[in-house]
Amino acid sequence: MLNAVIAASTEGETVNPLIPQPYDIIWSAVVFLVIVVFFWLKILPKMQEMLDKRAEAIEGNIAKADEAQAKAEAALAEYTAQLAGARAEAGEIRDAARADATKIVSKAKEDATSEQARIAAAAQAQIEAERQSALVSLRTEVGTLAIDLASSVVGESLSDDKKAAKLVDSFLADLDAADKGAKKPAAKKPVAKKPAVKKAAK
Repeated sequence: MLNAVIAASTEGETVNPLIPQPYDIIWSAVVFLVIVVFFWLKILPKMQEMLDKRAEAIEGNIAKADEAQAKAEAALAEYTAQLAGARAEAGEIRDAARADATKIVSKAKEDATSEQARIAAAAQAQIEAERQSALVSLRTEVGTLAIDLASSVVGESLSDDKKAAKLVDSFLADLDAADKGAKKPAAKKPVAKKPAVKKAAK
């Protein structure tokens, strides 16, 4: 271009220095095309590959983060379920323990009541046996006294067993009647007249 300007100046022609010559435009276009082709074939694929790798890395990191978040949420849900199960199991154990305690207390009360009833029944049976024994002994002693008293009153010995037994039974019957009358004070028992005892002629 400088050569052209110099040549023009020497030849006396007027040339505008701002307007390039056609061969400059052609060579500039050729160089630009070469650069574009080189950039398109060499630089751009490498840049695209680098961008793809970076995008894949970013997507992989995002996937890993999503996976880690999913695992964390699953672990949290499992922990929450286990905690709920443990609370429910603890509640069941507490309720079972309360039920067992209630059963034990009820059983102890029933056993105590049964034992009390058994002891009372045994005591009552023992008292009744002792009463019967005392009654038999008392009847024997009273019978002996009655026979002695009747013998002294009648003036003769009651050696006959049948007469003695009959007299004892009559005396004890009167004794039982008097005992029943004492237990029922409201009912007045008529006083029976004692038969006159005839003294045996000497």
